[in-house]
Amino acid sequence: QDFKRLRSLCLSQGLLFEDDTFPAHVSSIGPHLLPKDKLHQIQWKRPTELQRNPYLIMDGVSRFDIMQGEIGDCWMLAALGSLTLQKQFLENVLPKDQGFQDNYAGIFHFRFWQYGDWVDVVIDDRLPFLNGRYLSVHPRTSNEFWPSLLEKAYAKLRGSYENLHGGYLSDALVDFTGGVQVQFSLKEPPPELEEILKAAATSQCLMGCSTSGHLRTNIQLRNGIVQGHAYTITGVVKIPYKNGWKHIIRIWNPWGRGEWKGPWSDGSPQWDYVEPRCREGLLRNMDDGEFWMSCENFQEQFSWLYICNSTP
Repeated sequence: QDFKRLRSLCLSQGLLFEDDTFPAHVSSIGPHLLPKDKLHQIQWKRPTELQRNPYLIMDGVSRFDIMQGEIGDCWMLAALGSLTLQKQFLENVLPKDQGFQDNYAGIFHFRFWQYGDWVDVVIDDRLPFLNGRYLSVHPRTSNEFWPSLLEKAYAKLRGSYENLHGGYLSDALVDFTGGVQVQFSLKEPPPELEEILKAAATSQCLMGCSTSGHLRTNIQLRNGIVQGHAYTITGVVKIPYKNGWKHIIRIWNPWGRGEWKGPWSDGSPQWDYVEPRCREGLLRNMDDGEFWMSCENFQEQFSWLYICNSTP
């Protein structure tokens, strides 16, 4: 579908775009994502029906704009959280020639890497709701819609929203970058894991990690870590601590809440031994799903590390 041609056509006719190839219909949700009775309760609404003044992007793109909805697509949202940190990749996926302010016609497009090519995916902006709540990812700011629309385009690429329910973080990292990804088992981690993490952060790689949980996914342990769940790695630093140095890793949960409660978590006593200026630069003491942990705890709590970059 040719985004510019379709948008011009809609604007000249004074119509809002309706995408026949991914319609506002149960077929786009998928037959098994919800019980039958709930499937038929789904309503589709455009951002302009939800908000008087919707925006595609407000104050830049950030991982904190994202809050996972009812669909189990943490694997895709963890990759998306990482993408927001690397603007050179983000511009490929999220073209700038669109929005709700100028030339709005209910049509948007996003790009994903598939089999050696950037594929342009066109969608209309009707989003699925169940009992008045977002079925899909929902924005932390009520009138910012880039996460929901990008997720819809990715669902279209994959065939349905149901096909986003469970997947591989490694696949999404490649689909968002056209890059090369490598994964490490943390059950048998490489001896130089700290150096690998530091080098990947310096090279502006996209990074994610996941916990194991084949039988019990999305169960939050008492320590705050969710089983069978994907996370974004958003920072790796080496800081002066007591009389030496400490490697700590910053991790973000696509739920937008729910954090690690152990050493180096928000408000933990370890931060008392870090000089105030360093602490203020690193610690956001908020329930935003992001937390720090030590390299040792990282290896204990997570099962896989994923690193993706544009070149080997």
